[in-house]
Amino acid sequence: MTAVLAAKFRLFLRKPWPFLAMTGFCIVFAFLFGGMKVTHIEIPVSSKLSEAETKSMLKELNQSDLFIFTEKKEEELKRLVRDGRSEAGLILEEDHFRIIRATHTPNILLLSQFVGQIYRQELLKKQLAENAGPDGSKDAERAFETSLSDPLFSVEKKSYRSDGTVVINTRLQSLFGFSLFFVIYTIAYNLLGIFIEKREKIWDRLIISSVKKWEIYAGNLIYGFLTGYVQVAIVFFVFRLAGVDFAGRLGEVLLVLVPYVLAIVALSVFIIGIVKTIEQFHAIIPLVSVAMAMIGGAYWPIEIVTSKAMLFLSKLMPIRYGMDLLKGVVIYRESLAELWFPILILCSFGIAFTALGIGLMERKSAG
Repeated sequence: MTAVLAAKFRLFLRKPWPFLAMTGFCIVFAFLFGGMKVTHIEIPVSSKLSEAETKSMLKELNQSDLFIFTEKKEEELKRLVRDGRSEAGLILEEDHFRIIRATHTPNILLLSQFVGQIYRQELLKKQLAENAGPDGSKDAERAFETSLSDPLFSVEKKSYRSDGTVVINTRLQSLFGFSLFFVIYTIAYNLLGIFIEKREKIWDRLIISSVKKWEIYAGNLIYGFLTGYVQVAIVFFVFRLAGVDFAGRLGEVLLVLVPYVLAIVALSVFIIGIVKTIEQFHAIIPLVSVAMAMIGGAYWPIEIVTSKAMLFLSKLMPIRYGMDLLKGVVIYRESLAELWFPILILCSFGIAFTALGIGLMERKSAG
């Protein structure tokens, strides 16, 4: 096995360019798509309040770190939402507000919660001023502002998120998605050597020597695993140097990569087992990798998908569970024990497809 691994790495050192190119593509795409994502969401606002109240309300609303509110006429607001140029629109009324949306996204809930909080504060401020009367309205307003800046008690949050809450980090989504996507090509094409060596009868000559068949398989699989794992690790280290802190859990991130890389090794072995020519392999790998990335939530967050059929199909894709692991560790701060289910799925996938792939290859060799 060590001899097979040594031979593989000698060939790798002679031609490292495919590996370096794929690593470079991953870094470039993650930087471009992660950096091009907007950090603020523009929300058009139509107001039925007085001019002074509208100005005051917009000032409060634009304290948000996520949303930018701009005043529009109601007809223009509805047109922007209808045409898909705005995710949602906001209509301000005297004691309530309305959100105009074309579809439901996680940001709609955040918008509703934020605007609702502002409205509650404004209504409470008005009630205090009315109760204080004309002479004490300014004192009531000062007391209200003081209560906001120096509350009587504080609430310490122990959990990172409540049940059902969705957190979407566009930069990490791009980084994780493209890393898991491009590594499919690296692993698959490094394992293609199994097919070529079998076809050219190189394995027959090796088996006649002291090398056993299981050692040849093990050497190739370990080589495919190491090249894929090292590629993703390099990408993550580059982004760590660029300022992505991975919530201080880069060690756990590298650990949860193991079952995903093993699953992709197994998938590659299975594909090699079913193809009959190299041309078929070249055709199937892009098709499978792109389909998995699209359905499994690598290109866009799986959390925004509402189709039950698509969600069901995503559960058949190993990349879905790889994304779940990475997001669980970094975004949702879950422990490894809490991530047992995607780990179990990927390990089961790896065992099953490795066995099927090797069985198919052996059947072809015997035939």
